[in-house]
Amino acid sequence: MLKKLLIANRGEIAIRIARTAADLGISTVSIHSEDDNQSLHTRHTDTAVDLNKIGVAAYLDADRIVSIALEQGCDSIHPGYGFLSESAEFASICEKNGLIF
Repeated sequence: MLKKLLIANRGEIAIRIARTAADLGISTVSIHSEDDNQSLHTRHTDTAVDLNKIGVAAYLDADRIVSIALEQGCDSIHPGYGFLSESAEFASICEKNGLIF
């Protein structure tokens, strides 16, 4: 069973993932760009971490996202939908770092 999940997306999809994880008893971490620090998805997780970048590009920084997951003690990453969910490279980076994709 997963224990702690980093949600590598924002908006409604991140909120839905966070709600489902909470129903399953899984702790959650959200990420956000500097300009999304007040976004609703950051208030639906146990922890919210700033990506220290602005805009959409912040959510595509695979190395930073994996680093945050490891720093926060996550055992898994949910990529949501879009670019990261379609990236074999991102899935490989997760696997190499012992994270469930």
